[in-house]
Amino acid sequence: LVKVKYMPILLGGLHNLHGIKAPAFIPAKAKFMIRDCKMIAEKRKIKFKFNSYFPIKTLNLMRGALIAQEDDFQKFYIDKIFDSIWHDGLNMNDQNIIDKVLKNNEINPKTFFLRASSQSVKNLLKKKTDEAFEKGIFGAPTFLINGKVFWGQDRLEFAIAEASK
Repeated sequence: LVKVKYMPILLGGLHNLHGIKAPAFIPAKAKFMIRDCKMIAEKRKIKFKFNSYFPIKTLNLMRGALIAQEDDFQKFYIDKIFDSIWHDGLNMNDQNIIDKVLKNNEINPKTFFLRASSQSVKNLLKKKTDEAFEKGIFGAPTFLINGKVFWGQDRLEFAIAEASK
């Protein structure tokens, strides 16, 4: 059994630290990124729908992941946000929709985002993004296993093999 430890970061911030442009913003790469996501989903038999509102501004969602981690429901939160974006195709750039998703999952959006907008949570997300940069992480998904970096969904098999050692 592999234990997963999620590390919320700001991907845009990480890209800025490295001075790189995300594939989603390079038209030639974006076309293949979408195709590759669909191919991986089909191969893994995962229900997937590329979100027409992509890219999603994840700043508050990632801060929320830190609150969910603190309150010990991070996996639940991540699964619900992931499903909202990649299964249901919701516009998670719209705070009203985010609030509905949270309410439907018995999370009070007002208090949740009050906590998420605190300076301590802002600082923690920046710190985690800086730590990822220092470890050489430059994109997502990235898996750190036994001190080795595995980047991208196409490296998942190698990450699982390393975790099995």
